[in-house]
Amino acid sequence: MQKKKTYKKKKIDKIDCMMIELLQKDGRISNTDIAKKIGISEGTVRTRLNRLIKEEYIQIVAVSNPMKLGFNIVGSIRIHVDTKNMDHVIKELKELKELWFLVHTTDGTCIDSEFIVKSLDDLNVLLLDKINRIEGIIRLETSIFMKYIRRSYDWGTALDLV
Repeated sequence: MQKKKTYKKKKIDKIDCMMIELLQKDGRISNTDIAKKIGISEGTVRTRLNRLIKEEYIQIVAVSNPMKLGFNIVGSIRIHVDTKNMDHVIKELKELKELWFLVHTTDGTCIDSEFIVKSLDDLNVLLLDKINRIEGIIRLETSIFMKYIRRSYDWGTALDLV
């Protein structure tokens, strides 16, 4: 029987942080350009980038504007949950494609989410037929976004690295 190989996650360093900051400004920057700007090899960039993605430090995606892509209703839902059912509620919410963002908040009984749907009818289905039917949900507070004022993703890292 073969032993499963285990490894310790490597912490990120200053090079990783510089790579992340470059990618936050331009997610389409090539590995070659990253290597030139930082002064390392393209192979090193490729290896480090794969590790950063695998270990979930970053994702590389196209950030779109749902309002311009046909999702006429975009907003947030604060979901109040009976704490005895929190794990069950989280598991069920994670399955709803309309909820693209989910966080468990500090008060311990709430999950904040953001949603995208095409119409008010779709929002009604999401709220009444999908979310409210999950055992353990106490109540929902829904806000619809009128317009995006600022959306920025280039905040760098908060790591103090020497």
